[in-house]
Amino acid sequence: MRIIFFGTASYDKQSFDKELVDYPDIQIDYTETNLTPVTAVLARGYDAVCAFVNADISPMTLEILAGLDVKLVLMRCAGFDAVNVPKAEELGIKVTRVPAYSPEAIAEHAMALGLAANRRIHKGYNRVRENDFALDGLVGCTLHGKTAGIIGTGRIGAALCRICKGFGMTVLGSDLYPNQKLVEDGIVDEYVDYDELYARADFISLHAFLNEESRHMINDESIAKMKDGVIFVNTGRGGLVDTQALIRGILSGKIGAAGLDVYDEENANVYKNRAGEVIDTVTARLCSFPNVVMTSHQAFFTYEALSEIARVTLDNAKAYADGTDFVDRSVVC
Repeated sequence: MRIIFFGTASYDKQSFDKELVDYPDIQIDYTETNLTPVTAVLARGYDAVCAFVNADISPMTLEILAGLDVKLVLMRCAGFDAVNVPKAEELGIKVTRVPAYSPEAIAEHAMALGLAANRRIHKGYNRVRENDFALDGLVGCTLHGKTAGIIGTGRIGAALCRICKGFGMTVLGSDLYPNQKLVEDGIVDEYVDYDELYARADFISLHAFLNEESRHMINDESIAKMKDGVIFVNTGRGGLVDTQALIRGILSGKIGAAGLDVYDEENANVYKNRAGEVIDTVTARLCSFPNVVMTSHQAFFTYEALSEIARVTLDNAKAYADGTDFVDRSVVC
């Protein structure tokens, strides 16, 4: 089976080549070019394409892939927002993903962002580099004894609940499908609705799915319901948050600290080096605030996660080639 691997970074090639020794019937060719309607023609002669969250797998892209007799799109990520799934189904193209490559990695990063923003660690580091040892403006709050509100208690959210418990926090969960086992095990103290979570939580972290109902669930109205000075973290999906409302919340003091690995306007920037460009983006505005810490889709980025992504993706490719079942819950369509 031949696969063309779009949007390759050095770490992608290293992690996949390391696992590829166990899949002798699979051949991968790598290209740094991302998958778009313009570049889809590069898939000529291949059985499958492999892409990441920042690809553009629109109906036009899928039409071109189908015309080249490509029958499989392997998403090496959990999200599949980049894929027009109904069109893929119509064309008979299978789409797979990696549903849970490292929940703990993302949960740990979420807590790291919250801690860094709350305690102004980034500001303290920069000061020390300049031989400025003053503490003015760096005060944060102690998390022990506070209340954490976790929106979405799937694998990632549940992992963060465990971390928050380790900090000695009361943990509130909010989920359309509450996991009562987390309550029974003492990991979640109780499930509440969004409004109650906003009103009670000192630390809020988003791990909900993005769909039409959840888009911009964090807006002026929901922020107004939060505690003054709340610590807010988003490592889920950028579209869950209205960025301008978030900025207004930060300026008003309603949000005391924010840690962001994703944001709504990020698509033009994801995994690109734009250091030499003059650009006007909300990142510049957000990064100007002393109580905001931002990273760029880095939450998943551990050796263990990269290894799991490679294994599950290659397992899916082999399953398709062999006509056997895909990895559990990895098939989108």
